[in-house]
Amino acid sequence: MVIAIDGPAASGKGTLARRLAAYYGLPHLDTGLLYRAVGAIVLAQGRLQDEAAAVEAARTLDVAALDPDTLRTAELGEAASVVAARGGVRAALLDLQHRFAAQPGGAVLDGRDIGTVICPKAQAKLFVTATPEVRAERRHRELIGRGEDIAYAAVLADIRKRDERDSARAAAPLVQADDAVLLDTSALDIAQAFEAALAIVEARRRGS
Repeated sequence: MVIAIDGPAASGKGTLARRLAAYYGLPHLDTGLLYRAVGAIVLAQGRLQDEAAAVEAARTLDVAALDPDTLRTAELGEAASVVAARGGVRAALLDLQHRFAAQPGGAVLDGRDIGTVICPKAQAKLFVTATPEVRAERRHRELIGRGEDIAYAAVLADIRKRDERDSARAAAPLVQADDAVLLDTSALDIAQAFEAALAIVEARRRGS
């Protein structure tokens, strides 16, 4: 069983993906970390706008070395959005994601183009979203909890900018797959969102 979860930044898709993976005993890949890692590499090189450098970083990426704690900063979120708009970077990471999804028994993947590009034949597809204000509030709390000194207004502006870039890019833009079920988590807590997501997946497993 492959579960594809897409959605904009801070919509809650990563939390739901991890919980669904644990519930079903499936491996989980947060594909956003791949782009954050590529962004971290080219930022360190001072070459964020250099597509060739980003493609090389994507080709040589060591997935086993990904550290979510160091990659989930506001700066790397912005860098990830920049490199993810590069067609060469997406192509370089495509095979890696395909192989992860093809594992025996299935997998859970979350990102922005899982249901449309990476796993178009996934048995269950969710498009998780929330209002920009709610998402900014969630991300602001997360960043403050990590010790970052950043204003809510700056986080909201970043969310809006990333939404526009992710939706308008030529390479695999953020769109809801035709057969994905929309889940708006704006008014839901984590437990309620998980129950709703689980119900969607179970309905797809039953073929309803």
